[in-house]
Amino acid sequence: MITDEKGIIETILDEKEAGENIQQLNGILSPGFINCHCHLELSHMRGLIPEETGLVDFVFKVVNERHLPEEEILDAIRIAEDEMLANGIVAVGDICNNTLTLAQKQKQRLAYYNFIEVTGWLPSVAQTRFERSLEFYDAFKQLQTPNSKLQTSLSPHAPYSVSDPLWNLISPYFDQKTVTIHNQETDFEDALFQKNEGDFTRMYGMMNMDASFFKPTGKSSLQSYFHKLNKAKQVLLVHNTFTKEEDVAFASLESGMGSRLSREELFYCLCLNANQYIEQAVPPVEMFRRNNCQLVIGTDSLASNWSLNIVDELKTITKHFPSVPVHELLQWATLNGAKALQMDDQLGSFEKGKRPGIVLLSGLQNNQLTTLSSSKRLL
Repeated sequence: MITDEKGIIETILDEKEAGENIQQLNGILSPGFINCHCHLELSHMRGLIPEETGLVDFVFKVVNERHLPEEEILDAIRIAEDEMLANGIVAVGDICNNTLTLAQKQKQRLAYYNFIEVTGWLPSVAQTRFERSLEFYDAFKQLQTPNSKLQTSLSPHAPYSVSDPLWNLISPYFDQKTVTIHNQETDFEDALFQKNEGDFTRMYGMMNMDASFFKPTGKSSLQSYFHKLNKAKQVLLVHNTFTKEEDVAFASLESGMGSRLSREELFYCLCLNANQYIEQAVPPVEMFRRNNCQLVIGTDSLASNWSLNIVDELKTITKHFPSVPVHELLQWATLNGAKALQMDDQLGSFEKGKRPGIVLLSGLQNNQLTTLSSSKRLL
């Protein structure tokens, strides 16, 4: 493979045609990794929240303990981006609830798809929350130029935190965008929509919310809200820890029936280390593979993870699902992720004209990841 000084691939040669002075490397050369789900703005919360709190208490702590001096937050954002760069990440799908990451992203060291997160469970606050999110959306949009590595969309936080009036306000902004949502991260997410039961009712009480307006649908969470995403160009469902086979079948069917969204534009993001950190749970990876779902990889935030390292995520998947071959894991972490973030014209694979970055993956045994496996950014 020959690249120019900017890292753009000029040609890919057979070894016999490469000439002399070929450098031999021990491991696998991979395109740069795509981190499809991150909360860079929470990097200052590393180690602040104990492990295994459960999702409700984790969310409550994030909401109430995220406020530190801005200088500390900005410094943590810079350090976290350094970590991602060193670990071979070239692009990030980043959740944004403010503009604190804006200055770092202006440096364009990484490509970012900025998901401006919209949240507001009470119908009475829908207009106010929409207007606030739209201000952040406009601030990030101003950085976008034909040559920038930044894209932006409005995205709902989760089914249990966005009211119907707020959905109606944001859905016109989904057109031609990748839209992401936290999906079925806990078993009681379905309990809320099926019977208005479970731990989210406790969370609303902790946050002094009167949720008496809510009427359960009698269906799972995904089957209750998925139709609201039909204007999006791509959909990125994140966590999916308790997604069931009937939900996958439903989403696949919905994606092909009168929707702008096709099955090829629906992606499921795995963040196993965050699932382990918060609830000691893992998503049904083999079920997703059996149903030919498009899987991608995310790290979540340093509030819910020990590192921002895609290889650490792949190692955890291998630990729980050893039958997944390394080449499949790497496709999830590269090309699939680039497609999900609409960046596959430049990233995700070694092809002439692309600038995907080059990462050396080493420490494999019998072509499998081990606890000693690591990544090194070469370009």
